[in-house]
Amino acid sequence: MVKGQGNVVAQNKKARHDYTIVDTIEAGIVLTGTEIKSVRAARIQLKDGYAQIKNGEAWLVNVHISPFEQGNIWNQDPERTRKLLLKKREIEKLAGELKGTGMTLVPLKVYIKDGFAKVLIGLAKGKHDYDKRESIKRREQDRDIKRVMKSVNRR
Repeated sequence: MVKGQGNVVAQNKKARHDYTIVDTIEAGIVLTGTEIKSVRAARIQLKDGYAQIKNGEAWLVNVHISPFEQGNIWNQDPERTRKLLLKKREIEKLAGELKGTGMTLVPLKVYIKDGFAKVLIGLAKGKHDYDKRESIKRREQDRDIKRVMKSVNRR
């Protein structure tokens, strides 16, 4: 299966606008029982989230998973830091690329794959305002070209 494919429950569309995505990697997330139920109900928000490498482990920070309505005492803190499941070699590679380069790890999407919650993490470099304007301009030009080609093909 292609990386990032599955039943998508949340996407971070703003990440592709604010960052240039250099590489992506799929990781599992350590969740409690009520958290996975909330994720399956698409009650998760990635907007302000990021990932970090600390003590040889990957962590997902600032991702909001709403409390499960029937969870009562079993509900966790919605903003808690969650561990990411990556191989040691992948963590070392990411840590090496993050060190002193101005790169960051941002969650791009969360999806359910084979019954497990997965997150697609992007190794990203921040865009300047002029880069953002350029990408918007390019996207609009592509849209105009497709529109013209579609009208030409109808004739």
